[in-house]
Amino acid sequence: MPESENEFHLLSHYGFQLPQELIAQMPTVPRSDSRLMVVNRQDETIRHAHVRDIAQFLRPEDCLVLNNTKVIPARLIGRRAATYGYWEGLFLEADEHGLWKILCKTRGKLQSGEKILLQTSDGHVGFSLEMLTKQDDGNWLVKPLTDEKPDRPSGTFSYEKTLSILNQIGWVPLPPYIRNGRMLPSDKELYQTVYASQPGAVAAPTAGLHFSPELLMQIQNLGVDLVPVTLHVGAGTFRPISVEHIDKHVMHDESCEISEKAVARIQKRQKAGGRVIAVGTTSVRTLESATDQHRVLKPFSGTTTLFIKPGYEFRIVDAMMTNFHLPFSTLLVLVRTFGGDDLLKRAYEEAIAEQYRFFSYGDAMLIL
Repeated sequence: MPESENEFHLLSHYGFQLPQELIAQMPTVPRSDSRLMVVNRQDETIRHAHVRDIAQFLRPEDCLVLNNTKVIPARLIGRRAATYGYWEGLFLEADEHGLWKILCKTRGKLQSGEKILLQTSDGHVGFSLEMLTKQDDGNWLVKPLTDEKPDRPSGTFSYEKTLSILNQIGWVPLPPYIRNGRMLPSDKELYQTVYASQPGAVAAPTAGLHFSPELLMQIQNLGVDLVPVTLHVGAGTFRPISVEHIDKHVMHDESCEISEKAVARIQKRQKAGGRVIAVGTTSVRTLESATDQHRVLKPFSGTTTLFIKPGYEFRIVDAMMTNFHLPFSTLLVLVRTFGGDDLLKRAYEEAIAEQYRFFSYGDAMLIL
């Protein structure tokens, strides 16, 4: 136990040593065969199961809240036309004029007007990008040099048109700890939840990767309601906390939405005595962002910068399923705030001792 409450707010409190071999490079097949650590906050017990067993920990009156965001092929790989030097970018957003905002990684200083030759995941050279201007946040505004035409009567581009272009030339944006970000053809399916339907994420809501259609059907047959929300995981999810006092960390913003229908379904389960069980930290942040200080959940559509850290009082989430997270990350801070610092620290130590698989393609934890 830390000597003072302030120690919970120091980044050094959230470090741990993880053997490299426990960082999962491929998901478990089938998905639901992943291990599931079940952490009970009331009696402070830790049990070991598999995701396929999750129904035994659920009640018919519960609701399971799933983030239905869909990962887009946002990673771009190419060569600088002038030097043929390696270039890498991450698509962030597009405007109606067809211009893209890109996070770039390359050696040497990029110049306005420079051309980038993009390479597709099957090894072919796609179209080019023209570097326009570097913005105040360090990202670049670029123009895709493509034959694609505007698809709106106003002469502007829809998001669907942008997605069509990305699907031709983009790569799955794997985090760097998975094969140094190198995509395999199978990642197009594996790095996506089976219920993904709303394109916009640049990283998967990884707790949901464990569910198969058959397991979801089993859960529904129990009586549990599967309620969708949307949070488009942004590039900031890869950014570690870089300040020692976590209260000074500036949280990235992400767009999220919960519909009136979803709110009504959750509230119906609450009135019946059911639990609100969030699948993933993204579902947690969406639900908590949409719940007011009186613990009333309301429809919401907008952005959230909610950073859940020690001292935060949860308003609606009763239980959560999550993966095992990176040290010094906002996600680890969130789960230790929710589960109890001592208990979750012990759970992570046991996970390492029991050879659980960590991070995006790794095993899962259910905190009750």
